[in-house]
Amino acid sequence: MTRSVIALPALLLLLVIVIACDRGKNVAPMAAQAADPSDPTLPKPSLPPDNGLLPTIDSNRAMQYVKEIVAFGPRPIGSTNHSKVENYILAHLKGDDIENDTFTADTPEGKFPVHNIIAEFPGTKDGIIVIASHYDTNYPLRKTSYIGANDGASSSALLLEFANELRSNKRDGYSVWLVWDDAEEAVKGWTDADSLYGIRHLAEKWEADGTLKKVKAFLLADMIGDADLNIERDSNSTPWLEDVVYEAATRLGYQSHFFGRTMQVSDDHVPFVQRGVPCADFIDFDYGYNDVFWHTTQDTVDKLSPKSLEIVGSTILETVRILDKMEPLPPKADVPGPK
Repeated sequence: MTRSVIALPALLLLLVIVIACDRGKNVAPMAAQAADPSDPTLPKPSLPPDNGLLPTIDSNRAMQYVKEIVAFGPRPIGSTNHSKVENYILAHLKGDDIENDTFTADTPEGKFPVHNIIAEFPGTKDGIIVIASHYDTNYPLRKTSYIGANDGASSSALLLEFANELRSNKRDGYSVWLVWDDAEEAVKGWTDADSLYGIRHLAEKWEADGTLKKVKAFLLADMIGDADLNIERDSNSTPWLEDVVYEAATRLGYQSHFFGRTMQVSDDHVPFVQRGVPCADFIDFDYGYNDVFWHTTQDTVDKLSPKSLEIVGSTILETVRILDKMEPLPPKADVPGPK
């Protein structure tokens, strides 16, 4: 994941410029600010009422999945550990409806096998909500002992817990597809061509075969286990869908962990944003102030919290529930592309 940040006009704006060093992904200067969680100039979606039923996940089980994933060690594409994590995810999905999207990526360091894993849980409504996470870590040319507890493992583990919930409860709403996308990290240095290999391929494939027309929303989880959780409002995401996320967090009493500032994030959702799919990126970018933990050997399980997994997991599930009941969803034409 990489990001750049734009400053938005607001009263009492505090502007702090931080020049961050490149740790394998292009990090632009950062502007931190207090952000209004919704833009009054944008049309607001009509939201269904709160039904009083609070979604929950087993956050301790999700945390155990995090520990088991990082126990394999670094998992860059083409490595033995990467194959072990693939098999680990597939073993947890045994009996589910699985689509395997495999191909060979041409990278600056040669050709590598890439494996996107999609678990499909059918619903009663015509349409698909995608929830995604990448599961790889940096290529060893850059970080030989980086295990990515937060950056990759936390969100991948959360998707495994979602699978437990989805297979246990029949969906009265859109189908939900869980996507563990591969080769998100840059192999040599973050560029449009050297990053997001798996999700770019999947977006192209679904556009070609017509699946993309059925996708009602794309929800991305990335770096969501930080014990000091603060989910950014992403200006590359779809404004009305970000509003739904904030409403979901508010209904659960978690709004203080969301949208304290606005950032512009280039992440796994961008190939879908570019194709007009409503997207929302759940990301806490300032994990350990970035230069301490992000893409370093300090990204370890002890920096994470089951409570943060619970907050993000429950908010994503409530977002899905709201989307299930929204009639109609705002048109895809309203979705802006990356700045």
